[in-house]
Order: sequence, then C-alpha cells, then structure tokens
Amino acid sequence: MRLLMLGGTEFVGRAVVESALARGWEVTVFHRGRHEPPAGVRSLLGDRTAPDGLAALVDASAAVAASGEGGWDVVVDTWSAAPRAVRDTARLLAGTAGRYVYVSSCSVYAWPPAAGSDESAPVVQGAAADAGQTDYARDKRGGELAAVEAFGADRSLLVRAGLILGPYENIGRLPWWLGRVARGGPVLAPGPRDLPLQYIDVRDLAGWVLDAVERGASGAYDVAGPPGTTTMGELLDACVRVTGGPADLRWTPAEAVLGAGIEPWTQLPVWVPEGSDLHGALHQRDVSRAVREGLRCRGVEETVRDTWEWLLSLDGVAPQRPDRPVVGLDPEVEAKVLGVQGV
Repeated sequence: MRLLMLGGTEFVGRAVVESALARGWEVTVFHRGRHEPPAGVRSLLGDRTAPDGLAALVDASAAVAASGEGGWDVVVDTWSAAPRAVRDTARLLAGTAGRYVYVSSCSVYAWPPAAGSDESAPVVQGAAADAGQTDYARDKRGGELAAVEAFGADRSLLVRAGLILGPYENIGRLPWWLGRVARGGPVLAPGPRDLPLQYIDVRDLAGWVLDAVERGASGAYDVAGPPGTTTMGELLDACVRVTGGPADLRWTPAEAVLGAGIEPWTQLPVWVPEGSDLHGALHQRDVSRAVREGLRCRGVEETVRDTWEWLLSLDGVAPQRPDRPVVGLDPEVEAKVLGVQGV
C-alpha cells in the first residue's frame, strides 16, 4: 500500500506513519518541516495555509500521474483548522489517490450529545467545506464535508476519534498527570475512583485506521475504547506505578473540586464529573460499530508506561501544540483544596 500522510511528524499523524511503515507500506509525508518525520519516509515540505503552500504536493501529484504507475492508495489527514485547507488538498488529490481518510472528532456532534449516542446523532450546524477557521467542532465537521465533497461517500472515511492518549501526545493531558504524580506529595485526585473513562491509545487508533483502509471502509465511525475502558482510579494508580514517585493520591469528591472553581477537563485533564453533559459526551459514546469492525484496545497500564518512557526520552518535557491551551492545575490551588502547605 502507498500512503500519503498529511502531517505525520506529531501525535496521531506520527503514529499512523509508524504503523504503516511497520506493515511495509510505502509512505510519503507532506509536512511543514517543524519536526523530523520518522525515518524511512519520503518527505515533501509545504504549508497548507500559505500561498503556493501545496506546490510540492502539486509537483508530486503531477509526477505520479505522469508515471503511469498509479497514485497513492490512501491519503490520511488530521487537519483541525480552517476546512478550506482540507478542501484544497482533497480536490488536488482526488485524481491521484484512491481513498481519503479524515481523522475528525466526536466533537462534531450537536451539543450536548446524549450519553450512549452513536454515529446517527445530529452534527453541528453551520459548517462548510470552504470555510475559514471558526471553532473546533465546526472546523472538524467542515473538514469532513470537504473530504466527502472531493472523494465522494464511497472513497472517504471519517474517523471521529474520542479522547486520544499515548506516546507523542502534544495536548498535555496524560503528560500532565504523569509529571504531577512523578513530582510526588499529596495529589488532588478527582473522584470517584471508579469513574468510568473512555479513551483510545493513539497506536490503536492508527492501527484501526490502516485496517479500515485495507478493508475499503467508508463513512463515519466513532473510534474510542468502549465506555469504561478504564477508570480514573486505574489511570492514576498506573501513573503512580510507572513513575515510581512518592505520590499520595488524595481522592476528593467532585462537589469539592467543582466548589473550588476548578475546571473539569482543562485544569484536571481527562476528568469530568459523573452525570454531567461533559461526561456523557466524552466518556459514554457507543463505539460498537468500530468494535464490530475490528477495534482492539490495549490496557491502560501499557499506555501509561509507554507514554512515561517517551517523556523520559524528552527529559520529561512534552511538546505542546501552539493552537491548544495549556492544561493542568496550579499547585497553589491544589494545595488550598487539599489543605496542605504545598504540593
């Protein structure tokens, strides 16, 4: 198989590239040159937001078309800003690529999605394939529309990912928890311990995407581990074990956390209070369609351990996407809630 990866040097894109290389696929990576792509790929440089930013891709597409050897079997795109960038790229590649996979998000559903809803739930309104950047949900939905517009429903796959964790994470959620636990001392652990969580390891997401490409899958799929993939307690206990730090998890009721003005999801990454719209939307989606199509998920211990080992290779400092807010809780706020002198 021949893969054209749009991006491919960070988080989801990098995991897709590494998975494809492990399968013996031929991989071309189109990226901005800010980070080195994995070894063994063909690298094309360009910026989809700049004038003539697709020039290298235009030339490569022309060469592919002139060779008579056929084009790329699949394009994988993780773009999350102005949908017109997906539109322009998809239109360019419609004649030289077999399929277009757009890694979207469960955020495309109209708010609040009911707990237990699936791909049939209504999506956000007001998105357009030719739009500039607006908000995350409409940008992702616009990207979906752009992919389908250029490749048609039969040649496009929309992967609506849930919470993604694992090595290369550049959002900061699991890296923040690992860093906080490694620092030790009393740790504000938002309860309850048995709060069910739903996420997917980035490598399992990448593997499922490539399996779906090989099957010729199309349409929209919600892709995350089943509800209750792990719990808040299992996640933080795994952080304690793999870091080996002297952390003391202080389990705190949700009411006390919220009463202190702490923002779920952002100040305490991954966590949202049970029974809330946020919990229903983020941790209770019906992903049975993806499971029927072969989705398999590794255990939380492996995800946490491998993420920690990756962080150690970076001296404990995770990369941070410039277009995403920094997550985590101020130590002074944590200490105040726990009633301790400092943490």
